[in-house]
Order: sequence, then structure tokens, then C-alpha cells
Amino acid sequence: MPDLLLTTGSGPVRTFELLHDARPVLLNLDGRHLDIAPWSDRVRYIRAEYSGSWRLPVIGEVAEPGALLIRPDGYVAWVGSGTRPALCDTLTTWFGSPRTLDARARLLV
Repeated sequence: MPDLLLTTGSGPVRTFELLHDARPVLLNLDGRHLDIAPWSDRVRYIRAEYSGSWRLPVIGEVAEPGALLIRPDGYVAWVGSGTRPALCDTLTTWFGSPRTLDARARLLV
């Protein structure tokens, strides 16, 4: 994952700063609702904006993704636009089965 300067609700932040606590990060760049409540104890969710080109080593310029799931080691595990089945499958593969939330807990997430 490139170290981008992102704009968040808390102000500007670099991508790699989001990984300092060694947790995976779901980076939402297009503002669509991405429900990761069953993994919220394991995955950090960040809404952000980035204005600039997406240039990847070896590959070159790519289209801006809607969302990215970044592993704690800085590699991207998933890129998409919020397609629930694909995101859920990837979250389960990398970070374990979804946690079941009872009705009261759903209200808190």
C-alpha cells in the first residue's frame, strides 16, 4: 500500500500511521456504507478522502479504489467498492469468523 496523505474527519493522516497499532484497516474512500460490525473488534474502519493519482510500484497508475482492506503488514488484502459478499469473504479469510452480535450490541456499533 502506498503511503498516501489522506483527509479524515480527524484531519490529515498518512496511510502508514493508521497501521501503527498493528491492526488491519478498512479504508473507505468513496463514502459508501461498509458494515464490518462483526469484525469491529479486529479491524479498524476509517473513512477518508484522497486527491491525487494512484501509482503503484511495478504496476504504475491504477484507478482510484472505492475501499481497501489493508493488512497489518501494509499489504492490501482486498480492493473493491463495497460488494458485501466479497468483503465478508476476505475479512473471514484474513481475520477469522464474524462475531455474532446480539440486538443490544448492534445498537452500539
